Amino acid sequence: MRRAAAFAGRTLRAEWHAVVVDPVRRLRRRGPAGLLLAFVACGGVVFFHALAQRPAGAEVVRAVGGVRGDLPLWLALLRTPVSLYVPALDLPVWAGLTQLFLAFALAEVTLGRARTLAVAYAATLAGTLTARVMIAAGPDRWGFGLPPEAAHVLDTGPSAAVVGLFTYLSVVRRAPVVFVLTGGSMVWESIARPNLAGREHLIAVAAAAVLGLLHGRGERWRRALLSRPASEGARRPVGAVRRQEVPVNLRDG
Repeated sequence: MRRAAAFAGRTLRAEWHAVVVDPVRRLRRRGPAGLLLAFVACGGVVFFHALAQRPAGAEVVRAVGGVRGDLPLWLALLRTPVSLYVPALDLPVWAGLTQLFLAFALAEVTLGRARTLAVAYAATLAGTLTARVMIAAGPDRWGFGLPPEAAHVLDTGPSAAVVGLFTYLSVVRRAPVVFVLTGGSMVWESIARPNLAGREHLIAVAAAAVLGLLHGRGERWRRALLSRPASEGARRPVGAVRRQEVPVNLRDG
C-alpha cells in the first residue's frame, strides 16, 4: 500500500511539474507574447459567437466556417481552418473559453506556435474526415457508421482542437492523469450522447495520441543520430592535407 501511494505521489508530482510548473517558468521568460495564440483563439471564438447572434451574421458564419458532411470535400477543407473559431451554437460559449485558453496557452508555451497550430488543425481535420467516412459507411456497418442525418450537423468547432491539444501534451509530457481525464471524458461523452460530436472527439484524441507517440520517437531517433560517433573522415582536421609524393623528372643536362 505504501509503495502504491509513493508511486502515485511521484507520478502526480512529476506531472504537476511537467504540465504546470515548467510551462509557467517558460512563460515568465517569454512574457505575455507567449500567449498570443491563446488570446487569438479566444478572441476569434468570441467574435464569431457575437456575429452569429444576428440572422445575417449567422449566415456569414456558416458560409465561412460551417463544416458539414454534405459539403463537397474541397469546400469543407477550405472552411476547416475557420471552423476552429466557430463555437457550437447550442452550447454556452463562455464555459468553453477557459478550456480553450488553457489548451492553447499550455501548448504554445510548451510546444511553440507552429506545432500548436499543426496539432490543433490535424486533430480537427482527422475528426472531420473520419466523420465523412462514417456517414458514407451508414448506420448498419458494425456500429462504426452514422445515419445520413449526421451529414447536416455542423462540425465540432474548437472543441476537437482542445481535446487534441490536451491529449498531445499529455503524451509528450508524460502526464497520464491528464490523458485519462481527457480520453475518459470523451469516451463517456460518446456513450452518454452517441452523436457526431462525440465520435469526432474520440477521433481527435486518437489522432493526437498517435502524433504524440511519433513526436517522442522522432526525438529519440534524432538524439541517436546526434550521439553516433563521427566517422574517421569527419574527425580529420579541416586543415589536414594528405601528403602526396610528386614525381621528379631528372633530365640529363
